[in-house]
Amino acid sequence: MTTPATSTPPARRSSTPEPGTLGVYVHIPFCAQRCDYCDFATWTDRAWIIDDYVDACVTDLRRRVAADELTSASSVFFGGGTPSLLDAPSLLRILDEVPRSVDAEVTVECNPDTVDVAKLATYAAGGVNRLSFGVQSMRPHVLAELGRTHQPANVTRAVDAARAVGLEHFNLDLIYGATGETLDDWRVTLDGALALDPPHVSAYALTCEPATPLGRRVAAGTTPPPDDDDQATKYEVADAALAGAGLDWYEISNWSRAGHECRHNLLTWAQGDYVGIGAAAHAHRHGVRSWNVRTPERYVERIHAGAAPEAGREHLDPVTRAEERLVLALRTRGGVPVHPDAMTETETLTRAGFLTRRGDGVRLTRRGRLLANDVTVRLLAAGAAQPAPTLSHRIPVGTR
Repeated sequence: MTTPATSTPPARRSSTPEPGTLGVYVHIPFCAQRCDYCDFATWTDRAWIIDDYVDACVTDLRRRVAADELTSASSVFFGGGTPSLLDAPSLLRILDEVPRSVDAEVTVECNPDTVDVAKLATYAAGGVNRLSFGVQSMRPHVLAELGRTHQPANVTRAVDAARAVGLEHFNLDLIYGATGETLDDWRVTLDGALALDPPHVSAYALTCEPATPLGRRVAAGTTPPPDDDDQATKYEVADAALAGAGLDWYEISNWSRAGHECRHNLLTWAQGDYVGIGAAAHAHRHGVRSWNVRTPERYVERIHAGAAPEAGREHLDPVTRAEERLVLALRTRGGVPVHPDAMTETETLTRAGFLTRRGDGVRLTRRGRLLANDVTVRLLAAGAAQPAPTLSHRIPVGTR
């Protein structure tokens, strides 16, 4: 096992994962408070199982390494939930079991309320070299509407702490479109985020999931649903502001300075292989997509019983893989090649201002990014993905 001893940033690479690279996703399903819009697999009342859960993740990893399912990883991503809710030694116990390349990217999602210089210094010493801060907004009333607990000042404190320990490779995660958020509010959020000089920003349009507190309020008519036109305007404002600050879009909802793209996300968008550790974690290996049992209790039980935590799997046939390849690639600045069968539709979309030429292919314009799903469906229907696609696959959108 090769484990970096310092917080040296991962080496800059191209935006296309190298052949043979492997990612590891670790799901930490615990939160101090659940956000009103969140439908992820997270719990606020499971503190009693955290130590057992960490033990189970460690055991799971050891078994996979012993079975040669997990070799040298090029990226590790701790998502949630709130990974930074764990004490640093517990998180690093898990990380220490992941064999990884010397220049591996290791990301931890953090709530600004849960980090300080001491915790981040321990992260850095243990091999973490990238952070993703859940900022969402720089306006207190918008944070309250989203059910967030932190204040904008805590974001500045968290970023300062990261820089104090040498963790310069970080992301600020933003959400736009909440009820009561004006265009000026969104500009304040963007200005506040850019004042911190981040090397990477993610910005997602708020979505309303039925089983969330937000979804129930919308269903009851007490809260209006997100407005598509408002969100489109805010996306355009964000893209212009971020580009003006030297952050280029490389995926519909992600912008970065050169060399600061999230390598783990690039791997997943390129249909690379990754291992899923923890409750509800997904994995992809050699055209097979799988997912673990959803609750932390069941995950712990499975691991302690010596059983696999997998709850289900899907073999991706060539049709589905070709379709997904186009769906994901079109969302990125690399775009997609022009297939002869779809030449007419591609030219139509280009003349309409949704696509622009890039080498021997095309990519979405800003206008095209606003209607990415529609553009994707039209290209799929025209035969841009080979083998000829069906239209049954759920097309992911740049929202959250």
